[in-house]
Amino acid sequence: MALAPELEARIAQAAALLRAGGIVAYPTETFYGLGALASHHGALARLAEAKLRPEGKPLPLLAGDLAQVEAVASLAAPLARRLAARFWPGPLTLVLPAAPGLDPLVTAGDATVAIRIPGSEVARALALAAGGALVSTSANLAGEPPPAEAGALAPALRARLDGVLDGGAAPGGLPSTLVAVSGDTLRRVRDGAVPWAEVEAAARAG
Repeated sequence: MALAPELEARIAQAAALLRAGGIVAYPTETFYGLGALASHHGALARLAEAKLRPEGKPLPLLAGDLAQVEAVASLAAPLARRLAARFWPGPLTLVLPAAPGLDPLVTAGDATVAIRIPGSEVARALALAAGGALVSTSANLAGEPPPAEAGALAPALRARLDGVLDGGAAPGGLPSTLVAVSGDTLRRVRDGAVPWAEVEAAARAG
């Protein structure tokens, strides 16, 4: 489905801010998220500070397409490829081996990265326009509920951002389901929008 020209223009403006090292709030298929380019160290540091996020926590990513995923993570395992083919675009986040050189602020010093291709067409278009995978952390201060509308962003948080991409109301509901994939092993990390039984069924389908 084609995006409205006005929305495409807002996406282009937000992408320009991201490429310049900015932090932008944007809609996903669950809630509004905070975005910075995963390749921009300064923006990642500012984002963690803006959210009052504890140090040492990894930052999940979202990508516009498989090429952006494979630039930051390994989809070499057949199980990972199977789950990606079944559930992406959509609210399943895979914890995968991180690509060499990925910023330690993203991985928190681990060798893995959490990433998904979101069900939100706006979020995918933003990542593609920005030219790389984006951080996808919820647009709330630590300990507060995530907002489903741009207007519900906490004023204290909004003041720390470079822009807000208003793409209308996000569906809300459950966060993305989070599963770790290592070779042919699957580990349940967080329940969410995709039922665990569906993940297991897709894993067995191969």
